[in-house]
Amino acid sequence: MNTLHHKSKNENDTMRIAELMSRNLKQSMVIFLKGDLGAGKTTFVRFLLQSLGYKEKVKSPTYNLVEVHRVGEYTINHFDLYRFGTPEEWFSGGFDEYLSSNSITIIEWPEKIKGIKLNPDIFVEISTDQNNERDFQINMVEEWLNP
Repeated sequence: MNTLHHKSKNENDTMRIAELMSRNLKQSMVIFLKGDLGAGKTTFVRFLLQSLGYKEKVKSPTYNLVEVHRVGEYTINHFDLYRFGTPEEWFSGGFDEYLSSNSITIIEWPEKIKGIKLNPDIFVEISTDQNNERDFQINMVEEWLNP
């Protein structure tokens, strides 16, 4: 894994970080987004999708649990597992069926499915400090990095 650190002082910085990451997206990737409530996970996903050319509104999948977005050659499955009680809900909800070789799966709150054999290609952890600035720690599997 290769670890990258980026500091975001505002939404423009977050947009730039999402744009940089979007250059490394490939079909069949699984991306984990971890961070406290209000850390900016869904905002980051919105900017990531916009970097790929997505023009529609991006809403949090908190109540639907998953939102599917089609942009260009990509199908993006955006999960928010905050409301999960147990990891078994992943299978009982049929969410493993969203994983395919022609989609990218982004999962907010991946700790809610701890124990399920699902390894991310990119793991993003967002933390905030007392100045409301965000620190992005991005761990990427080496094979996905552009040369």
